[in-house]
Amino acid sequence: MGRYLNSIVPFEDYKDMVRTRFFVDKSPLIDEIISSVAIDGQKYLCITRPRRFGKTVMANMIGAFFGKSSEGKSLFDGLKVAGSEYYEEYLNKWDVIYIDFSRLPRDCKSYEKYMERIQDGINEDLIEAYPEQGLDMALAVWDNLHSVFEKTKTKFIFVIDEWDAIFYKSFITEDNKKNYLEFLRDLLKGQAYVKLAYMTGVLPIAKYSSGSEINMFKEYDMATKKKFSEYFGFSDSEVDQLFAVYQRTTRSPKITRDDLTRWYDGYHTAAGEQLYNPRSVICALTDDQISCYWTSSGPYDEIFYYVRNNIKDVRDDLALMVAGERVEVKLQGYAATSTELNTKNQIYSAMVVYGLLTYEDGEVFIPNRELMEKFDELLLSKDSLGYIHNLAKKSEKMLKATLAGDTQTMSVILKYAHDTESPILSYNNEIELLAVINLVYLSARDKYRVEREDKAGEGYVDFIFYPEHRDQDAMILELKIDSTPEDAIQQIKDKHYALRFRGKLGEREKYTGRILAVGISYSRKTKEHFCKVEIL
Repeated sequence: MGRYLNSIVPFEDYKDMVRTRFFVDKSPLIDEIISSVAIDGQKYLCITRPRRFGKTVMANMIGAFFGKSSEGKSLFDGLKVAGSEYYEEYLNKWDVIYIDFSRLPRDCKSYEKYMERIQDGINEDLIEAYPEQGLDMALAVWDNLHSVFEKTKTKFIFVIDEWDAIFYKSFITEDNKKNYLEFLRDLLKGQAYVKLAYMTGVLPIAKYSSGSEINMFKEYDMATKKKFSEYFGFSDSEVDQLFAVYQRTTRSPKITRDDLTRWYDGYHTAAGEQLYNPRSVICALTDDQISCYWTSSGPYDEIFYYVRNNIKDVRDDLALMVAGERVEVKLQGYAATSTELNTKNQIYSAMVVYGLLTYEDGEVFIPNRELMEKFDELLLSKDSLGYIHNLAKKSEKMLKATLAGDTQTMSVILKYAHDTESPILSYNNEIELLAVINLVYLSARDKYRVEREDKAGEGYVDFIFYPEHRDQDAMILELKIDSTPEDAIQQIKDKHYALRFRGKLGEREKYTGRILAVGISYSRKTKEHFCKVEIL
């Protein structure tokens, strides 16, 4: 056992994961990988996903299953992969070289030091494991591996985690990147000693490679490739199982099943599945608290990083997406290949790759409330976003005016919104009006759970504001074009929208505040807004 060859670390890490309270068995991935190699002859696999989507857990599982470092039968016998026809043949039968490219040597300031540690480490492990083969520390890793294969017919499984981590290091130059790709090519491409090369990362290979260096890899991203899609992220049924464990093992559970759906679901795969963010679900259940876990684990001013080069073209889209709408886009193969992100297609391609947006049927959108919180924060904090920032900043005043029944102030704010020169404010359809109303009530999300087109009474209401605290006022808001606010409020009454608080679900006892009916209308002829607030 060594640092890289048959390291005990992947086995121990995966064993610890299996023993956790909220473990999800994704071991059928192993069977699919073996099938790819044994049946399809595809031994180079690169799976890309947003960060914290289970890539390292799966890499550890693969290293633990194939590697000779530990006896894995007691660990894997209880998992789904034990039913595979390949189970006994492949379990702990292979020399595994596991490389995590996110790990740096101490005081690393150069590419040479970064790579020297890896090459020397692998060579040391090979010399220790094969002392009779006359291996030489001075030789390239691939030369020593080839020598072992020539003399023993030994094949190796390579597990490479965070393959793209090197590109984020400040000391890496463009020449370094080229040299790194050549290192991967020399180590893996066309080498007879490779049984399997399994590689993970955030960015697809096309982001940094021209294609020729490591084009032997078959790449699998979340949105365009169906294969392997269910192994990264949690399905609805898996979250059901975790939630049952949570309820059974938590003294006074505070999270509802609907909370998990609203906050962490919504990522779409090419196979037509919806997936939950796995890190956020596990953290929420472990802490017994809904919060922004995934978005707080990285530099989340990065949303602005992607849009900053083309604010003019994307800000109308941002207003629509924050209102819950989808935006049509032609993504560029999900490669995010451009270093400079200038067009909307490039920007949205990159944001999908990083998990900041999700994609389905030619449209991008914000998948859940956890990410919506960060988009809200962007709109409220970046004055360079122009009119949508200015409208969002008015939202606190708009909420106060509504709660006070100050319809004059409400109308003034809406007139201010319409007097800007954005195409979205032309109100050519109701969606544009909904987007603007959403912006002018943006700060309400700090105090309310705001739902659009929520089922209520005998129909779907435009907006319902569910208070976070029982003594707050609840609000039901209906919009009308070329009508009156009185008509909007009458619709609220006629369709019994207030039953959402008083009906068979028994939700009324949650709230001791008032229920306000808010009607807002817009006349396309006079370009005026009219507002009315009434207590139900």
